[in-house]
Amino acid sequence: MYDRILLPTDGSRGNDRAVKQAIGLAAQSDAQLHVLFVVEDIPYAPEMMDGQVEARLREIGEEAISDIRQRADDAGVAVETALEDGTPHQSILEYAEEAEMDLIVMGTHGRSGLDRYLLGSVTERVVRGADTPVLTVRVDGGDED
Repeated sequence: MYDRILLPTDGSRGNDRAVKQAIGLAAQSDAQLHVLFVVEDIPYAPEMMDGQVEARLREIGEEAISDIRQRADDAGVAVETALEDGTPHQSILEYAEEAEMDLIVMGTHGRSGLDRYLLGSVTERVVRGADTPVLTVRVDGGDED
């Protein structure tokens, strides 16, 4: 059913349910799992201009990718990884299109009200902009499966 599954990650522990879903679907479908971390281009305080923020974001991305790669390897799932710079939702959509993904699996933080209205969410923007099907996995901070 699926040959290529994209799992964007932000490195948060709350995304664990989405990771489990993506690895499980990839294992069941004998699909290749693509793991993407986007280092967001964000303005930051002048005192941080020496690259500390970007370096820390890259470190978080590398750790997240490494963790997911290990879990996928343990499940016998082939993994392709990427760490890119850009705006998260745009980078995810571009990656999905260029790599011809069959499915995108993402966690959602369940924002509502004014926070969602003002900020939007990466997941919501991907869902609205993707030609590829998107499986959203509710992130609620619990350890449910």
